[in-house]
Amino acid sequence: MPKLKLSTRLILVITLLVLLQMLLSGLLATRTLQQSLEEQVEARILHLARLIAEMPSVQQAIIDRDSEQLNQLVDGFMLSGDMAFVTIGDHQGIRLAHPFDDRLGLPMQGGDNDLALLQGLSYVSEAEGSLGRSLRGKAAVFDTAGRIIGVVSVGYLREHIDQIIQDYHQRLMQMALVILLLSVLLAVWISRRFKAAIYGLEPEQIAQLLEERDATLESLREGMISVNAAGIITTMNRAALEILHLQEGPSPLGQPVSEVLPNSPLLELLASGQSEYDRPLWRHGEELIANFTPMYRGQRLIGAVSSFRRKTDIDQMSQQLTQVRQYADSLRSQTHEYMNKLHTLAGLIQIGATDQALALIGQETQEQQNLIQWLTQNITDPLVLGCILGKYNRAHELGLELVLDPESDLGPLPAHIAPEQLVTLLGNLLDNAFEANLLRDQKQVFLSIDGRGQEIILEIEDQGPGIAPSEQERIFERGYSHKQKLANGIQHHGIGLQLVRATVSQLGGEVTLVSHLNTGSRFTVYLPKEPGDL
Repeated sequence: MPKLKLSTRLILVITLLVLLQMLLSGLLATRTLQQSLEEQVEARILHLARLIAEMPSVQQAIIDRDSEQLNQLVDGFMLSGDMAFVTIGDHQGIRLAHPFDDRLGLPMQGGDNDLALLQGLSYVSEAEGSLGRSLRGKAAVFDTAGRIIGVVSVGYLREHIDQIIQDYHQRLMQMALVILLLSVLLAVWISRRFKAAIYGLEPEQIAQLLEERDATLESLREGMISVNAAGIITTMNRAALEILHLQEGPSPLGQPVSEVLPNSPLLELLASGQSEYDRPLWRHGEELIANFTPMYRGQRLIGAVSSFRRKTDIDQMSQQLTQVRQYADSLRSQTHEYMNKLHTLAGLIQIGATDQALALIGQETQEQQNLIQWLTQNITDPLVLGCILGKYNRAHELGLELVLDPESDLGPLPAHIAPEQLVTLLGNLLDNAFEANLLRDQKQVFLSIDGRGQEIILEIEDQGPGIAPSEQERIFERGYSHKQKLANGIQHHGIGLQLVRATVSQLGGEVTLVSHLNTGSRFTVYLPKEPGDL
């Protein structure tokens, strides 16, 4: 059986609640009305019975057994009120006055006169009489000597009371139908407003979205924190707990962010409402890169969210991306270089210069073999070797010459230095040198690698325009570049040298720069083979 929609369920629930409330309220109101009505009737008939019994004329008429006078008195009371009957009997309960003359002289019915005739009491009873079941107010009649000489009975028929209750029931039912109709209309309006507030989603869909959101947040390697407009933490994923070292202790959810993370920029964001990206932060000795974004509902600020990662993770990703770009450049350079040679060979063959073609093939093969043989003998790590070979071909493609120091030597890398990190350093420094040479239309870039001592020393020298002393420190800042886009397609984005410094810092090394205007620059990197040597 398909589940009912939320709007249908809301309408049914509200309608049932209104029905139940009206039913209980109706029963209580009816019971209260009936009880109140009976109390009022009882008070009236008992008061009237006592009033008649205390009248001297009634007392004398009973002694004289003057039924005519008693009936005249009874008729006057009947006309002035809404009682069903007023009956007067003698000390034996024989009727002396009654609304119907044919019943005079007969015993009073109901069997409820004893307390009045025998004990002289005034009271209310309910009994079945000649006119039907009724409530009766009884009062004993005394003579001047205090003897009981008769009884007065004032009655109100039960059917009259029931008719009043029934009339009230009908009015109550009419009112209930009107209230029920209004409740259904109100329920429809509430369900539509509620549905719009939850974007038309069903409860099951909301639950599924929450589960998906939680699973998504927990799968992220980035830390995520969100707060409401009051600065109370509403969301924090597992990565955030780990990065901020909050795994131990009570859950931060529901706590003020000012207590969990004092001086958090989230508080500034709630005050300003301005987004902020790539903001560096320090927590527990680690540098984090964080983004802060406000959350709005319409024009109203309802909270803020922050995502953050360790800077080391971002640097590692940058290094990997740099390596991919360098590998792509190397492959493209080799492809371009060999295509040029293939075109040359095809041209020589077409003109019949087979001897020259064979000589070119031999020369290229020998040159490439000599380079690969030298690199294999002096560079142990294949990843570093491949990077140098790719940059060598890239230099040829750009019309440059990468000059390798014949004394270069690099054995196996220490355990704490990953080949990828060395590739990041070489790739970015060589790219920087190529760009510098192209700015001055110079050819040679020099590379030296020495790993025979206690340090690995990388030295890259260009013949570019040099770097002014005022800029030599700023070139290592993220996003800074004094170069313009070149016609050959090379563009410096201001992140290469920043990656170089970050990688050198991670390895506990040092990078130095010697530069002279219109002469060139030399970058030297010192990497200790043992962590903490420098």
